[in-house]
Amino acid sequence: MSTLLRGITWNHTRGYGPMVATAQRWHELHPDGEIAWERRTLQAFADESITSLAQRFDLLVVDHPSMGEAAVHGLFLPLEQHLPADFLGDQAANSTGASHASYQVNGSQWALAIDAAAPIAGWREDVLAAAGERVPQTWDELLALARRGRVTFCGWPIDCLMYFYAFCVNEGEVPFGPDKVRIVTDAVGVAALQAIKELADACHPDGFTRNPIRTWEWLATQDREAYCPFAYGYSNYAKAGYAVHRLKFGGLVARNGRTLTCTLGGTGLAVSAQTKHRDAALAYARFVADGTTQTGIYTAGGGQPAHRQAWLDAENNRQTGDFFTDTLPVIEHAYMRPRFDGYIDFQIKAPPHVVAALRGEIPPQQALDRLNALYREYPAR
Repeated sequence: MSTLLRGITWNHTRGYGPMVATAQRWHELHPDGEIAWERRTLQAFADESITSLAQRFDLLVVDHPSMGEAAVHGLFLPLEQHLPADFLGDQAANSTGASHASYQVNGSQWALAIDAAAPIAGWREDVLAAAGERVPQTWDELLALARRGRVTFCGWPIDCLMYFYAFCVNEGEVPFGPDKVRIVTDAVGVAALQAIKELADACHPDGFTRNPIRTWEWLATQDREAYCPFAYGYSNYAKAGYAVHRLKFGGLVARNGRTLTCTLGGTGLAVSAQTKHRDAALAYARFVADGTTQTGIYTAGGGQPAHRQAWLDAENNRQTGDFFTDTLPVIEHAYMRPRFDGYIDFQIKAPPHVVAALRGEIPPQQALDRLNALYREYPAR
């Protein structure tokens, strides 16, 4: 008797392609198993509650800040109770940065890391060369390049919130620390907003209309702006023939003598607690997260893997101009977002305040006060 599993992922080659590729291969290996993948927008992936999705789908590609909601409401299967310890040990040992750990809440593993990402720098080598410019190495060089019209700022609201977290770390304080009434101290929060605004002011304001996907598409299609200092990386654009022009990717610039950090992204694969095909769903999830699959079918299908073996693979790096080895250090030092129950609601409501400060519509202190007030609305914090 055939088993049909339904999965939900997000709508980009990086999110959809590898799931279709692995589902097809899984069917070839298990002819009685079918997996049908559906897509949702990148914004819905960031914002949508997983509660209703877990009722409708057997398999879910999810973001790690949702794990608090999953744990409190029992939405997913706790994988340590269903998968071998040696497999989970391999996943932990071969995690890119905190990708594997980011799906752990309350002592359970609620998803397997299958995709790793963080804001990284990307550029057009041909445009920079033609203009006699070079890739900036410091914050001052970045600002100078921006003021010459060569830098694009990826200013989509939720991404601006991610930059705010990262720049707080860069200013010396980890957001959402032991102080339960404010995200960071005033001095750090204001300094972080001012630093990001300094860059945004030097770039064309159209950057506020583009998310990371649209930013990389923009960089790959026009010949004026040639460099983006940070946006969530997409290895697809590092491959020949994917976009109009091929992009090169690398690490972040140094500011005040220290290389900038960033905020961890990526995705995990979870199994709904309500699935009627538990064994099949668990077996497929294990197949997708396995190092061999991640290095081969998953990456070849357009995915951006989470298993470290795939990031160090020579062929994957040859095809992407060393995207993986050049950007791995960024992910290894990335800041992990909170995962308390209710955080996703905070993440939906917070970005407009950050954007208002970056666009000069309100003072940074006012934006920070609004963020702190919003934070205090969530008892689970």
